[in-house]
Amino acid sequence: MSNTKTPVFFEAVFFDMDGLLVDSEPLWLESESEITARYQYEWTHADQVACLGGPLSRVGEIMFERCSAETPEFFTQTLIELQTKKLRGKTPMMPGALEIVRELQAKGVATGLVSASPRVIVDAVLENLGGNPFPFSISSDDVLNTKPHPDAYLLAANKCNADISQTLVFEDSLTGVSAAKASGAWLIAVPHFVTVPESARVRSIKSLEQITFAKLEGLYADFTSTI
Repeated sequence: MSNTKTPVFFEAVFFDMDGLLVDSEPLWLESESEITARYQYEWTHADQVACLGGPLSRVGEIMFERCSAETPEFFTQTLIELQTKKLRGKTPMMPGALEIVRELQAKGVATGLVSASPRVIVDAVLENLGGNPFPFSISSDDVLNTKPHPDAYLLAANKCNADISQTLVFEDSLTGVSAAKASGAWLIAVPHFVTVPESARVRSIKSLEQITFAKLEGLYADFTSTI
């Protein structure tokens, strides 16, 4: 007689950082605008949208193209340094973010922070929160290929000893969405500047304030009923 129980919830839940857990996009826009203004270029909303979710090397390349000065690497490093300084000064949280993280952990669910930002920025955010709310975090420095590649989410699942196909990811950018989908995880998108179509393994919501453990239980049942 088998004692194997049918799973009733995700094995782990992973959260993106910028724009999902932390309301940092206004700060990114501020930093990008400050840097390109030095070269008489006005950073636009379209530029910001094109850079959502990183990787930061791509942001540096776009800034280099727009400003026709320095090098892509110069812009990437300058942006990292400026944004790190800003995030150490203030780290505004997205509504409902810490609440759902804490509720999941109180229920014994494995969680992790998975970011496309470099370690220095991830640590600046976590330090400013007054205590890391996650048992582990993954930055772009921790994987060979950052988002939109799935490496970071696959590493997160490995750290939790979880089956990636039984995990849930929260993302806000198309870059992050691509990474989550490529990993094989289920996904809840919380987009702000883009549209994420729903599918068998993808749901889209407006705010983390809509999410509770009970709603995720229902979502798990809904997701698994399709397989």
